[in-house]
Amino acid sequence: MQKLENRSKEELISRRKSLSEQYESYRRQGLKLDMSRGKPCPEQLELSEGFFADTKNLFTEDGTDCRNYGLLDGIKEAKALFAEIFGLSTDEIFIGGNSSLNLIYDLISKAFIHGLNGFEKPWCRLDKVRFLCPSPGYDRHFAITELFGVEMITIPMNDDGPDMDMVEKLTAEDDSIKGIWCVPKYSNPTGITYSDSVVRRLASMKTKANDSIIMWDNAYAVHDLYEPSDKLLDIFSECRNAGNPGRIYMFASTSKITFPGAGISMMASSRENIAHIKKLIAIQTIGNDKINMLLHVRFLKNAENIRSHMKKHAEIIRPKFEAVNEILGKNLSGKGIASWKIPKGGYFISLNVPEGCAKRTVALARNAGVKLTPAGATFPYGRDPKDSNIRLAPTYPSLDDLRKAMEILSVCIEIAVSEKVSA
Repeated sequence: MQKLENRSKEELISRRKSLSEQYESYRRQGLKLDMSRGKPCPEQLELSEGFFADTKNLFTEDGTDCRNYGLLDGIKEAKALFAEIFGLSTDEIFIGGNSSLNLIYDLISKAFIHGLNGFEKPWCRLDKVRFLCPSPGYDRHFAITELFGVEMITIPMNDDGPDMDMVEKLTAEDDSIKGIWCVPKYSNPTGITYSDSVVRRLASMKTKANDSIIMWDNAYAVHDLYEPSDKLLDIFSECRNAGNPGRIYMFASTSKITFPGAGISMMASSRENIAHIKKLIAIQTIGNDKINMLLHVRFLKNAENIRSHMKKHAEIIRPKFEAVNEILGKNLSGKGIASWKIPKGGYFISLNVPEGCAKRTVALARNAGVKLTPAGATFPYGRDPKDSNIRLAPTYPSLDDLRKAMEILSVCIEIAVSEKVSA
């Protein structure tokens, strides 16, 4: 298929006219198709409809009454479940409420206000705090650091994870760099899983700051779409082997396993770090929802059962990822105006269009009834320096709606690029 830039002026004008007619026909339909967030669809939520089957006995195995106060760091059964999934000890785990993002925000807040284990002083007493931000990355991570006035440094993402040459150089030279954001498995939005080499280098890298941490948001640890699935090296073991056991703070939740609005979350770190965090949190709360923890353990049971449960999720959403690939391929392959990869897991597809075309594409789609994540959101401060990345979240819409949305998006991309070429 001939690339757009190789077409004659007459061919471009003719094609633009045809695209405009298609676009107007879509726009007149008054569609409302939302692909802006990575939410489970109703069919996925229904997989957990047996969740509330056993609510009469609300006592743990050791006799703790989950209806009452107590157990700041969560019930033993919930800690054991996450420990089995991640190969950790239960005293390295803190169980939170329905949102791992809340635990993440709270940890950054405590680092600023009180300081974490091993800190000489809280970050609020420092002249400058900087964070490394592999990009494209998770917009909510960037929003948290921006809110606290942290200076964000964009780190390019390679096919095996963040550019570690750049990461190692910066952390070794600059003591104002206090951390790095990581979504290590099926990264949001690129779908990349960090290679063993990247994990080892993160665990062992020299940092000029002695209070530098890794924020390891392992949100998609069990969210595989295909077999064999990607395998992520255990960073806890690598940190211990490198003599940096306190460097890592890991987060995960059941948000996309059971119910996003009513899941349980966890934070994991070294025993010393968790003990320190518990002292701070003890002033903040008496404990999170133990009834919900107990119901989750009874429903999910163990790691093997979770893997079986997640295969059911994959059967529902895999066709949606494949529909995106099919329609983009049908409409855009060979034109030199879009590139994408279908990940082996996770919730997103990272789509790249020519430089200067992402915002225009997203605006055109919005006007035609397709809501996407704002262009630039996957970069610090919401600014994509190339204005080329678009995050697609295909899980929530029905398959029919998704296919319609992708047809519209294909037209929008070609219009945006043809405008740029003509200009």
